[in-house]
Amino acid sequence: MNNITIEELYKIKPQYIIDIRDYSLYLKGHIENAKSIPKYLLLSNPDVYLDKHHTYYVYCSSGVQSSRVVNELIHKGYKVVNILGGYHNYLLRK
Repeated sequence: MNNITIEELYKIKPQYIIDIRDYSLYLKGHIENAKSIPKYLLLSNPDVYLDKHHTYYVYCSSGVQSSRVVNELIHKGYKVVNILGGYHNYLLRK
């Protein structure tokens, strides 16, 4: 499975970052330029949110849920990368 650290993320400055946490958590704080797409919405209908020609970087609070989501989306043919440690790791490195 594809994974990336926060440090690596900073270096590549990706265009597509997805926060899969609940919207209320996103509003309290999120990685810069991240788009909020809660996990249940993303998994229930990925074609609405994702283009198979782009690479997306996905995170949750700790990296556990995003790891599972990334795995599922990879099996559906999407280019997705898990951000290791999620938002908690981002806060530590900020």
